[in-house]
Amino acid sequence: MSFPCSLVFQVNRSQPQLITPAKPTPRETKMLSDIDDQEGLRFQVPVIIAFKNNPSISKRKDPVQVVIREALGRALVHYYPLAGRLREGHNRKLMVDCNGEGVLFVEATAGVTLEEIGDAIQPPCPLLEEFLCDVPGSDGILGCPLLLIQVPNIINN
Repeated sequence: MSFPCSLVFQVNRSQPQLITPAKPTPRETKMLSDIDDQEGLRFQVPVIIAFKNNPSISKRKDPVQVVIREALGRALVHYYPLAGRLREGHNRKLMVDCNGEGVLFVEATAGVTLEEIGDAIQPPCPLLEEFLCDVPGSDGILGCPLLLIQVPNIINN
């Protein structure tokens, strides 16, 4: 299925929030390996992953609030460096300041269904600008959240 050029929809986003680890995590600094610390790898990668709604879960729990937000906080306990910030040390060597500040989380609602979008979310994605938000101050590498998650709550028109 190709992208229907006439498809028009609006995406409404909540204010960005920081999701922190659900429990205290170690406060430490982790040096990046020489492979991860290459100058040519200092950029962000946008990714769109789409999943169909599981009605049996969404009837019992709010998928965004309970399932994703709480699960993310629990996962950050074990993967706590993701909740930290990149810093530059001697000779521009990158390190992760494991400070537990959190990852950025945005909830969005789009007045369109996955069926209406069709193959348009596959690369090259003409809807990238509509689906991925740009949170001011989060587009850098140093001192910025290492992860920005936007969860779309796609609804029917």
